[in-house]
Amino acid sequence: MKIIFAGTPVFASVALQRLHAAGFEVSLVLSQPDRPAGRGMKLQASPVKQFALEHHIPVAQPRSLRLDGKYPEDAAAARQMIEAAQAQAMVVAAYGLILPQWVLDVMTGTGKHKKLGCLNIHASLLPRWRGAAPIHRAIEAGDAETGVTIMQMNAGLDTGDMLLTERLTIGAEETTAGLHDRLADLGGRMIVEALELAACGGLRPVAQPVDGVTYAHKIEKAEAIMDWRQPAAELARRVRAFDPFPGASFSVGPESVKLWSVRVEPGAAACAPGTVLAVGEDGIRVQTGDGTLVLTALQRAGGKRLPVGDFLRGFSLVPGQVLSGSAAHAPAN
Repeated sequence: MKIIFAGTPVFASVALQRLHAAGFEVSLVLSQPDRPAGRGMKLQASPVKQFALEHHIPVAQPRSLRLDGKYPEDAAAARQMIEAAQAQAMVVAAYGLILPQWVLDVMTGTGKHKKLGCLNIHASLLPRWRGAAPIHRAIEAGDAETGVTIMQMNAGLDTGDMLLTERLTIGAEETTAGLHDRLADLGGRMIVEALELAACGGLRPVAQPVDGVTYAHKIEKAEAIMDWRQPAAELARRVRAFDPFPGASFSVGPESVKLWSVRVEPGAAACAPGTVLAVGEDGIRVQTGDGTLVLTALQRAGGKRLPVGDFLRGFSLVPGQVLSGSAAHAPAN
């Protein structure tokens, strides 16, 4: 089967690798334009583009796919390439651009030229966590499980029919980094299965339930600033949800500190939220709105992630000191 693949980050590249290894002919890859990254802020190709180039797959990087948008010439050139690819399906995974109706129409076809349309690999159990950041939001909300949905794309935001669904349990201490990798692997396996089933007419679309819809809003850096007035359990989930990006943080005077690992201890409030209760090799105990948060892995600006004992050898904190934070965070649903 000949397919087009649209995706950008590592999550998508895992699926592309699986499809290529399974023998699907990838006739075109769509990926976001190169972005500056690293210390030198040099332009870097996305993981999906890198894989495509290594395997001699044509790549298109339109800034937009809207024919009536800001970059109509990009969209027109992409349309020519999509039509010339003569693919039976488009697989979409964390692409980063909205597919306008013309793309859906081209990939659906008509009559004897009917195609399979656009299939999306979505990292949640739809209709929960439609939108941009389903992995982060599932951890932040304290969900016990998540999964991958292979979805038939339509004009709505993650509203299409479900083709395949598989569940994963979220570990009690799991971070977005770890859950991302497990979901990427699952999504890669499932999209191969979905296309193999589609080839023999074995897919059975199921409409999404009307109830239980939530939206995974895009992650903003300001959300990761610790609001010590929140319960310790909520703050712990936020630390795990924002690892590796953008990283939970707080301030000590003028210096910002990243927070990578914590644990929760019960305890009645003895002082103002954000107050350092105790400092030791096993953790920095901080009062929250409900319970104590024990900080166990931290990072100074420009430094490395360090266990708390190593961190304290180069950074002074004393009981009674008050850590700065913010109340800014996005809604969880």
